Amino acid sequence: MRRRSILSTIKKLKKQVFTTHEISLASAKSLSVVTQSLNYLVREGVIVKVCRGVWAEGEVEAVSPYTVIPCLFPRNRAYVSFISALHLHGIIEQIPQVTTLASTAHARTIRTAVGVFYVHRITPSFFAGFEWYKGNRDFLIAEPEKALVDSLYLSAYKKKRFGHFPELHFPDTFNFKKVKAWVNKIPSKPARVYVKKRLEGILKVCR
Repeated sequence: MRRRSILSTIKKLKKQVFTTHEISLASAKSLSVVTQSLNYLVREGVIVKVCRGVWAEGEVEAVSPYTVIPCLFPRNRAYVSFISALHLHGIIEQIPQVTTLASTAHARTIRTAVGVFYVHRITPSFFAGFEWYKGNRDFLIAEPEKALVDSLYLSAYKKKRFGHFPELHFPDTFNFKKVKAWVNKIPSKPARVYVKKRLEGILKVCR
């Protein structure tokens, strides 16, 4: 009966991906009780465990890594950026093997059943320029111009990261003036100078 109650709570949330904490609050049951019930539902093949404290309905293959992102950061916001965002915006055709995220939290790698996430730290004053993907409020993503600048910004500190890009295809809507405006907002002068030089190289190729 308890497990049926938990399953009913999951249905009421109307979310494919959810956390133990969300189910605990919605069902008014303790975290330990909810965890036991969720693990039972995993064994029954009703849901899948994405990672610690995060679950999803359906098969693993049917769960988009992007829908998992809000559940991975209950206390800190994170947005899709760098190569992943450039791909989603159609600027890079190559499908990334990992999902790259920007956050003010510490850099780290998060491995889950639905994919691997690389979290890169962005200084709080530069943590901006993102929006809900297609307005659906599923996950946050950098604007295309900011995604490019984020990549160059990170490579200023980690030369092996984004030292080279796959072939870039900029749509007519891509605004290079906005790119330069973001570059000018980079807090560190050495990083700003480095990014400007990288950007000049990209512009020469594009022209």
